[in-house]
Amino acid sequence: MKTSQEESLSTMQMLERMFQAEMAFMESESKDIRLLADAFHPDVVVHEPTSLPYSGDWIGLEGIAGLMQRMSRAFSKVAVEDLNHAGSPAKLYVSCTLHMTARATGISVTQPFSQILRFENGLLVEGTPFYFDTAEIDAILNQRP
Repeated sequence: MKTSQEESLSTMQMLERMFQAEMAFMESESKDIRLLADAFHPDVVVHEPTSLPYSGDWIGLEGIAGLMQRMSRAFSKVAVEDLNHAGSPAKLYVSCTLHMTARATGISVTQPFSQILRFENGLLVEGTPFYFDTAEIDAILNQRP
């Protein structure tokens, strides 16, 4: 059953709002958690792969803020293009091209990226990302320029 929030927002609008909140938080100096509250459920959990330096389950708005801060320290640029999705807010499959530049090395990587997302009341409640090549991401974060 769709809620009024889900009915008023398309799945693409929910995705765009989520990515905009992430980017706004990562680019902000204040790192105000309220930037995330419009797109993320208070009980959100994101499961990052164990092979990345920001691995683990990031729980709640504080957890997402911590993840975004770790990623902001790791990357000077994160951009998404060619965003596609299928499914419903209850189980949304997302694919795109991910562009990242390592802050410490200045090295960039572009690769396919996908994730499975679950939204409730228009807010992300669970996310499981799948990076095309986590070894390549780890390498750009740890190489010397």
